[in-house]
Amino acid sequence: MGGVTSSMAAKFAFFPPNPPSYKVIKDEATSLVLLDPFPHRENVDVLKLQTRRGADIVAVYVRYPMATSTLLYSHGNAADVGQMYELFIELSIHLRVNLMGYDYSGYGQSTGKPTEHNTYADIEAAYKCLEENYGVKQEDIILYGQSVGSGPTLDLAARLPRLRAVVLHSPILSGLRVMYPVKRTYWFDIYKNIDKIPLVQCPVLVIHGTADDVVDCSHGKQLWELCQDKYEPLWLKGGNHCDLELYPEYIRHLKKFISTVEKSPSRRHSSRTSVDRLVQKRKSTDQFDAPRKSTDHFIEAPKKSTDRREKPRQSTDRHDKLKVHDYKFNNLDKLDKLKISYDQVERSRRSVEYTEKSRKSIDLQLEKGRKSVDWLDRIRTG
Repeated sequence: MGGVTSSMAAKFAFFPPNPPSYKVIKDEATSLVLLDPFPHRENVDVLKLQTRRGADIVAVYVRYPMATSTLLYSHGNAADVGQMYELFIELSIHLRVNLMGYDYSGYGQSTGKPTEHNTYADIEAAYKCLEENYGVKQEDIILYGQSVGSGPTLDLAARLPRLRAVVLHSPILSGLRVMYPVKRTYWFDIYKNIDKIPLVQCPVLVIHGTADDVVDCSHGKQLWELCQDKYEPLWLKGGNHCDLELYPEYIRHLKKFISTVEKSPSRRHSSRTSVDRLVQKRKSTDQFDAPRKSTDHFIEAPKKSTDRREKPRQSTDRHDKLKVHDYKFNNLDKLDKLKISYDQVERSRRSVEYTEKSRKSIDLQLEKGRKSVDWLDRIRTG
């Protein structure tokens, strides 16, 4: 029964253009794969990617010189890459980003059938291509989902904790909620974005038209309320489902958002650098810097051993790293060396404490001497 219901929901969700708006051809002279009828561009790659569910999907990758972000765009349910191609070029130019757009299984010249789980495999193939073929890091990727495209976008975003950002354009709460005003999530529903949005850890921008007659604006507003990291949303007054790109505020707000998320990591790095410099300055004015460095030398030795054994963790907890039981040595000799190191640490600390006490004693004697001189001066003047 659930499978039948999901199939019915899918029929309402997917409307691939028929016939497709483009063809994929191979230029015999250059061996380049081209998107017909569009002229070849030096900064655009046309790709065929195989998904984990066996489909071959079409994707385009648009380069922008010196871009620091890459947009992975999942389009709506009634478009294909051919219809989106010129928009992809324009977005890349205006937003100064690299951009990858792809067709779902069964859309355009992609093989297979359009289903919810096939679209999840489709976006995974596009993401994998960005990582493996273009060397793009997760931290530099912005996922962009339009309408039904918000489904695969949020499914992937919920599983990638280090994404740069997510953009939701006229998004849906779930497939069933577009058709019926249900108040709960049913197991046979598709694209359960309402349940996945709280799992997304990066900044999220929501864009929705207030006059949307396909997906009500309340979908976007409720998703925005459920975000962990909310960015100022854009509610376009009078905007419908398929015309938001025509509003000047659309591109302005997108540019502002991307500029903000691109600057955020550098600000955090700058803050860390400032703290490090403050620590270094404090150390340089410390009278007992030499013995402290000696102590740090012995502490660093077991820390390096821990880092080699547990690379993925890279814990910053110094106390845990200094506990003897955290180190699994192969023989007793290494354990003895560790004990010697701790003895040296203890002696160094005691030396520092002794020096500190001596300094305090000298300071006390000087203070007493100064007071005696002051007393004599008062007697003489009296």
